[in-house]
Amino acid sequence: MNDWQEITGGVTAPRGYRAAGITAGLKPSGLPDLALIVSDVEAIAAGVFTISQVKAACVDYCRQRLLSKHSARAILCNAGQANAATGNEGWLDALECAMLLGQELNMPSESILLASTGVIGQRIKMEPLRSGIGKLVAALSETGSDAAAGAIITTDLVTKSIALETSIGDRPVRIGGIAKGSGMIHPNMATMLAFVTCDAAVAPTLWQEMLSRAADRSFNSITVDGDTSTNDSLIALANGQSRTPAITEMGAEAEKLEAMLTAVCQHLAKAIARDGEGATCLIEVQVSGASNEQAANQIAKTIVGSSLVKSAIFGRDPNWGRIAAAAGRAGIPFEQENLQIKLGDFLMMENGQPIPFDRNAASAYLKQAAANASKAQDMMATNMSNDLSGDRSTIKAQSLDNPVIIAVSVGNGHGSGKAWGCDLSYDYVKINAEYTT
Repeated sequence: MNDWQEITGGVTAPRGYRAAGITAGLKPSGLPDLALIVSDVEAIAAGVFTISQVKAACVDYCRQRLLSKHSARAILCNAGQANAATGNEGWLDALECAMLLGQELNMPSESILLASTGVIGQRIKMEPLRSGIGKLVAALSETGSDAAAGAIITTDLVTKSIALETSIGDRPVRIGGIAKGSGMIHPNMATMLAFVTCDAAVAPTLWQEMLSRAADRSFNSITVDGDTSTNDSLIALANGQSRTPAITEMGAEAEKLEAMLTAVCQHLAKAIARDGEGATCLIEVQVSGASNEQAANQIAKTIVGSSLVKSAIFGRDPNWGRIAAAAGRAGIPFEQENLQIKLGDFLMMENGQPIPFDRNAASAYLKQAAANASKAQDMMATNMSNDLSGDRSTIKAQSLDNPVIIAVSVGNGHGSGKAWGCDLSYDYVKINAEYTT
């Protein structure tokens, strides 16, 4: 049983945070495109970023800032232009963004972190951004998380947000998060952005270690299309406003906080995978019996990233041979006679041998999973576009708690792991074939 409960509020659920999202004119669509998260006080900051050798200016900027200073007060995110592969001009644009916001918030630019998303090779449209900074700061609110979540998305169909609460030292502690991502998603920080806020007090090195482990078990365990982005950024702030004693080393309280942080990241990661471009369902691959967690995760990622597996799921074809083939090429040694494969409740392979199963019923399982996911996703999209005040958490749970389950065992080891992805549909090609035209 979890030691936390879900609450409303996203990144503004933890104490001492405000957020905003506005339309500044960066996107040609006229949709919201500029977001801001601000802590009332200086917060411990940590980050995990893309491993791509082609990086956006905001990624280089944040890495430099976090190397010299382990704290921040604000995160500014623009949508519409990735500001990646834009040379020195793009770097100067990033510096100006931080300077302008610092002046408006009356804080040093060194306390500001940046993120961008949009078309690679395009610089930020600085004129509308300059005009929008004042409006953005004026819109800051303790209930502004949904507006911020809506301003960071690009091809996403729905926003992604979550907030959880637990007790540490008899005081409530909260973690909230928002994210965006739908395409160009692959393990090793996959284009995705995620921003996490926390009101606990945590030592800088420990907070970074917690975030890195949480990223490995969430954002680094999802794939949509096998492409890693130039802009991937996961940034987490911890401002200490819960007034709980500082957590400075691993122990029961640190483990409790890290478990909740991981749960927030996993929820956002699964929401990204479910909202994959053209996707009709979420896929969860569970691997057990490996020599260690890393080996299990590698097998799981390989299976969920297989274009053949993803295509079969889209076609509602219970083709277990593709799952076996993907597991076999994952680069992890195991004995074929130990391989077991299940799709939902359907056992398809045991001891490395095929098992008779009801193929029609297994196909129906895939069809039902897609139907349930589609219904929940439609409800979320309607909720977002109409800004309804219904029970969003229930809708989100319906979308994420009914994935297609692929369970694979490769032996008797203690290593287990999970990875998440989505099916590969015709619409993925339609969306990406004319992305810039």
